[in-house]
Amino acid sequence: MKPPAVTKWTARSRGVIAVAVSLTALMGIAPFVLPSSFSTGLLVAGGALSAIAFGWALHHIRQRHLRQRDAQSFAPAIHYETAPCLITDLAGRVLYRNLACTSAALTQETLPDVFEAMGAGSGESAAILGEAAQFNGHMSEDVPTRSGTIRVACAALNASLLLWRIAQKTAPLPVATGLDLPMITVAESGTILFMSAAAKSFLGGRLTKIDDVFDTQALVPSDMNAVRTARGLTRCFILEKPLKGGRREIYFMPAQGQRFANSGLSIEDLPVAVIKTSVEGDILIANKMARSLLGRRLSQADHLSDVVEGLGRPLRGWLKEAAEERSDNLHEFLRLKRENKEVFVQVTLGRLDEENHTSLFVVLNDATELKTLEAKFVQSQKMQAIGQLAGGIAHDFNNLLTAISGHCDLLLHDKDVSDPDYSDLMQIYQNSGRAAGLVSQLLAYSRKQTLQPVTFALADSLDDLGTLLDRLVGETVSLNVHVDSAPQFINVDRQQFEQVIMNLVVNARDAMPEGGEIEIFADPLTLTEPLSRDRAVVPAGNYAQVRVVDHGNGIAPENQSKVFEPFFTTKRTGEGTGLGLSTAYGIVKQSGGFIFLDSALGQGTSFTLLFPVASPHPSVERPIALPKLAAEPSGAGVVLLVEDEAPVRAFASRALQLKGYSVLEADCAEAALDILEDDALQVDLFVTDVVMPGMDGPDWVRKARTQRPETGVIFMSGYAEDHLSEEEDLGDNAGFLPKPFSLAELSHAVERQINSSADAAV
Repeated sequence: MKPPAVTKWTARSRGVIAVAVSLTALMGIAPFVLPSSFSTGLLVAGGALSAIAFGWALHHIRQRHLRQRDAQSFAPAIHYETAPCLITDLAGRVLYRNLACTSAALTQETLPDVFEAMGAGSGESAAILGEAAQFNGHMSEDVPTRSGTIRVACAALNASLLLWRIAQKTAPLPVATGLDLPMITVAESGTILFMSAAAKSFLGGRLTKIDDVFDTQALVPSDMNAVRTARGLTRCFILEKPLKGGRREIYFMPAQGQRFANSGLSIEDLPVAVIKTSVEGDILIANKMARSLLGRRLSQADHLSDVVEGLGRPLRGWLKEAAEERSDNLHEFLRLKRENKEVFVQVTLGRLDEENHTSLFVVLNDATELKTLEAKFVQSQKMQAIGQLAGGIAHDFNNLLTAISGHCDLLLHDKDVSDPDYSDLMQIYQNSGRAAGLVSQLLAYSRKQTLQPVTFALADSLDDLGTLLDRLVGETVSLNVHVDSAPQFINVDRQQFEQVIMNLVVNARDAMPEGGEIEIFADPLTLTEPLSRDRAVVPAGNYAQVRVVDHGNGIAPENQSKVFEPFFTTKRTGEGTGLGLSTAYGIVKQSGGFIFLDSALGQGTSFTLLFPVASPHPSVERPIALPKLAAEPSGAGVVLLVEDEAPVRAFASRALQLKGYSVLEADCAEAALDILEDDALQVDLFVTDVVMPGMDGPDWVRKARTQRPETGVIFMSGYAEDHLSEEEDLGDNAGFLPKPFSLAELSHAVERQINSSADAAV
């Protein structure tokens, strides 16, 4: 639909032409009624006056056409604006009015007449506003009328035209069902419950099913859809608003941008956040919902890139692709540029073909909650990926480290400190131990360690750590521990818990290179309702709270979300691996606790640990744990060693034989079962790897124990995994030996397990 034509004639134009016609007529009759001398003079004077009159009239007509042309060029920009807008010349004559000028008062020929019809005075306010706008470029004022206060804004479009915008200062929000919008209400079953008058006109009558509306059954909200209309198949931009009970309101906006007969449809009325932009991204219109979501005032100078970010490529390129229909990727999750809070939106682009240009609809749906869930999912996926990586490294790398450190141990067994090879062998042994420590830290972060939880008093653990922590912090840093008098018990792996505290204290020390004070607080915390923080939800209940506080450099805000990621560090190369905090995070999470960070640059950092309170009695350690023996073991017995890695098997076999055990070797579970088919063979202990090709360790041991139920077993593994979980029912005479292990650790474990099995048999 084209904008209405600009007013063609004015009273002054008609008056000038009337004078010219009158003079011409007078010259025609003068010779018949006047003497020749008078008639000749009059003829000369009349001709001159007629020429002047016609010249002035032609000039005026030309100027009028220029103003009309200029007004017509500005008309598309305000044609669909929701507020009434008029374009006038400097004298106040109305040259153009937009579609919102529906009231009788706004159809007057001059702006003073408009003001008088609205009850806003005699038009003096309009003249003052117009003069101020010509001088300043823009002016606005609240003007009282009979129906309330209106906001009148005037802007100079050029040297001869003024743009007027007239709107109620406090207009009520439109209610969709009270407007004649092209909208339908649909039940969950697909039945159409309501159609607005505009929808009936647009769709060609009263319809009963949603399937009768769309060309395909797959309706895509906030996107272009093919709609069956009275004019045939039409591409429409569809907006959907969910209602209670599974109902929904569906709004139609044709791609061609035409309005509907007798409807008040506008972007402002839509129940979703919509921005209209140019193909370059300049914001033309933003409705109420969009302004509320963006949380800011917008101007014509704003660009879409001023309000959203996070596309990962130039925004203008994406908009251009949408305008030229060269891309199917018209949906993106972006972040709003808001200072007061973090808001994510799903942004959908839609092309809009208007009279002589193309623009874009940008639909914004608040996706903050969805993005939060996505972040949690991404975090869990990251944990799973790192866990798989750590598991793979641990399984293969720990086998290599076991072979390296084990054979090094065998060489060291026969050498003393005076041997020239002793120092080199010790370097190999110590560095293999450091490598094993790195793998262990990765396992801690990915929560694949084998924990040995016990119930203990928090105060006892912190008291035992005191001397060690004092040595760690050095002389320039003081350490103060504040423990609540009420006893607090937690059920976690005590050794790992103490490792977490040491890691946090070391980080606090490093944050205060000039010295300072580190404080550890331990006190109870009761949550009467769930605590939501840092994308985690702490259930209501009783917790033991431990805080490690320093007054050092603090952590920059952009780094606070990364401190628990493995290998992230702000220290210089060689000063840290970036695994200390990630290890602490993994241990705390695997223990069923929570860890939170509070920090400010220049003020210090506080780490808060929360562990569920346990019953105040010590728990029994899991049978799978094997305490180390101090004495050098030497034993006798038959050990069936099952290990698929030949270097590890060779070391373990030699180590056990060195200690006096008879060793039967098998490179897989199937070979081990074949050996056990000999009923006359006496086997005192199974020592088996957990993960092997074919049948794994727990499976073959379970099968073997159907015939040899009293035989003890030691499982070896580079990490705790699903093959050997807490729920495995392998009896009391089962132990676990983590890789890499030394000669002494292997012999101690075997001796203890054989003795334990013998005691159980008695």
